[in-house]
Amino acid sequence: MDPTAIPDLPRGVRVHFDKVRETWVLLAPERTVTLDPVAHAILSEVDGKRSFGEITARLAELYAAPQDQIAADSAGFLGALRDRLFLDLAS
Repeated sequence: MDPTAIPDLPRGVRVHFDKVRETWVLLAPERTVTLDPVAHAILSEVDGKRSFGEITARLAELYAAPQDQIAADSAGFLGALRDRLFLDLAS
């Protein structure tokens, strides 16, 4: 994924805490995806303003992990969301 790309959740898609399931989910029209802690951490940084590079740098700082590993894992996750129309990417 291009480090300058700006990920954003499209209209109608949001991260939400599901009280019934007691877990974080990604809500979209007529679809719900349960988020594990890693997915939630990544999506918590997606604000439609910061670039992918800025997001992965922040995650690397927060979790004291190598940025290249965070970038590889995050790119795969966000790419899968984009393919399923849960995420937009601007450049």
